[in-house]
Amino acid sequence: MRRAARVVGRALRTPVTGPARGIRKVTHAQGAGESGLGRLIELHGVNGAGDVMITVALASTVFFSVPTDEARGRVALYLAVTMLPFTLLAPVVGPLLDRLPHGRRAAMAGSMLARAVLALVLSGAVATGSLEMYPAALGVLVASKAYGVVRSAVVPRLLPQGFSLVKANSRVTLGGLLATGVAAPVGAGLQMIGPGWPLYGACLLFLGGAFLSFRLPPKVDSARGERRALLAADEQHLAAAVDARWDPVTTDDKTDSTDNKEEEKDRDGERGDGERGKGKEKERRRKGPGLRTVGPAVTHALAANACVRCQSGFLIFFLAFLLREHPLTGQSAAVSLAVVGVAAGAGNALGTAVGAWLRARAPEVIIVTVVGALVAVAVSAAVFFGAAVVAVLGAVAGFTQALAKLSLDALIQRDVPELVRTSAFARSETLLQMAWVVGGAIGIALPLRGPLGLSVGALIVALGWLTTVRALLASARRGASHPRVA
Repeated sequence: MRRAARVVGRALRTPVTGPARGIRKVTHAQGAGESGLGRLIELHGVNGAGDVMITVALASTVFFSVPTDEARGRVALYLAVTMLPFTLLAPVVGPLLDRLPHGRRAAMAGSMLARAVLALVLSGAVATGSLEMYPAALGVLVASKAYGVVRSAVVPRLLPQGFSLVKANSRVTLGGLLATGVAAPVGAGLQMIGPGWPLYGACLLFLGGAFLSFRLPPKVDSARGERRALLAADEQHLAAAVDARWDPVTTDDKTDSTDNKEEEKDRDGERGDGERGKGKEKERRRKGPGLRTVGPAVTHALAANACVRCQSGFLIFFLAFLLREHPLTGQSAAVSLAVVGVAAGAGNALGTAVGAWLRARAPEVIIVTVVGALVAVAVSAAVFFGAAVVAVLGAVAGFTQALAKLSLDALIQRDVPELVRTSAFARSETLLQMAWVVGGAIGIALPLRGPLGLSVGALIVALGWLTTVRALLASARRGASHPRVA
């Protein structure tokens, strides 16, 4: 009898433990298990699955359950109540988390627990249509973006031996994409049972994510020697930041005070002993920009990525309403949206895989090339508007967003010293999230005319490309002597 019970128990566990072992084998390969990167990949997969469950529930309530005209008003209200406050909060999220480097695991777990509680709140709100849905959705959005900022700061701490940052980020991103692809149909199936069921599933996932957050290695909480980064577009701004009496990039007031005293000593030295003072001043200038600032290559790459992310937010909202009102030829609105969504997801996954394969060789050139290709496809989609072109645009936009972001990560690794690298990731991620919000607001405001909307989307990304192409190529030429990410 006991033997039979063990056989039955083993048979019931195998469908779960078998795939779990396979996933663990993949995520922990090539030293990722020993460094802790494998656990972060699994955590990011849980995060993506939970977020898509909430997205399915909210989309069914706000978007699919009412006529198009009413849906636009409801989504506009959703943007006003959630996205606009988030735009104000986003600049605070990065610096706030940057001031709490010793609690990164706790911050990630707190983000998960907050979303677990808010998912339960939303489960009641979506069933009744009450207004509490909007502040709860805002809370979910802020918590999700806070997790993204902390995750970007954690990755550099978990690099296995011989791993580049772009390869590690590729693995983490690909793990999240695969988990999202699996969770989306599961969420749609739960939605058929009831509007609250995807949110119950999200709650369980986020509770599991909180547990996984504390299983990350303790070293992700270490911030020894780290300082906050200053984003500056040219050398004059970098020198000005170093020369400033009150240095805005120090880690705390104690460091500020120490730096100010050192500068006063340097000035006194110049007055009392010219040669000695000049020597100290040169040493201070030499160390300042090298250790505590972000150079022009990173800021121009960030500007190009921000325009790509802005176009991404624009396309998501604009095409969602456009394809609902004017589906692809011979297809329903749901199928049309699914086709474009799958194309964008496939492009994103392909861009992530290509980024890992390229290992970020000449990242400035990669950004210029892929964003330029996106400009060409976006212009073509506006001129030759049609079903196939829209699907191709979605795929190229996903590919460009993934590969350009990985190249930005590589630039940060190459040009930003380790002392300020985590801060640079936190602040750049916040800016990119804000750009997505702005693009979404533009997409919801435009009339549903395909060529017009896609022309606006093309203009957004073209501005980003035209304003950064020369600087990025010049940086690539100057940066030839920099060690490339291997």
